[in-house]
Amino acid sequence: MTVIFGIPIPSQDPAFLGIVALHVLAGLTAVVSGALAMRLQKGRGRHSRMGTIYFWSLAALFVTATALSAMRWSEDAHLFALGALALAFAIAARLAACRHWPLRIHAGGMGASFIAMLTAFYVDNGANLPLWRDLPLIAYWTVPALLGVPIILWVFARHPLLRARPAPT
Repeated sequence: MTVIFGIPIPSQDPAFLGIVALHVLAGLTAVVSGALAMRLQKGRGRHSRMGTIYFWSLAALFVTATALSAMRWSEDAHLFALGALALAFAIAARLAACRHWPLRIHAGGMGASFIAMLTAFYVDNGANLPLWRDLPLIAYWTVPALLGVPIILWVFARHPLLRARPAPT
């Protein structure tokens, strides 16, 4: 066992630790770029650049999560599943943007991918984080969605590009 910044890493194997380092870098990049993409004005330019960085860092996060899960499958299979779900939502959202599908598919998919990514982080690390460690295990699985889904619904209702248009009369 190795402890880094108070978080136990369940191996001392240099290969495992190297993959963990890349995984952390990809995760931090995904969180920052995803949050920035959410806040920037939508459309081509900074939003799409941050969204592209988010997508590829999430893909790297999934690749490293897959490697880490393969090394400890019985303990981490659920993290692989969450990573696959996050990437699947992001792929659908990216396809929606590239193929000019309804913007709700893009926004909802990216939001759902961010929720799944954060869920995986809290499920894996929540017991070692201040405040989170005092919460029941079920909170690690539910709090990201309980906070994220209402935000996505609020965006659907309020963002001028996503507001439902009334049916023609």
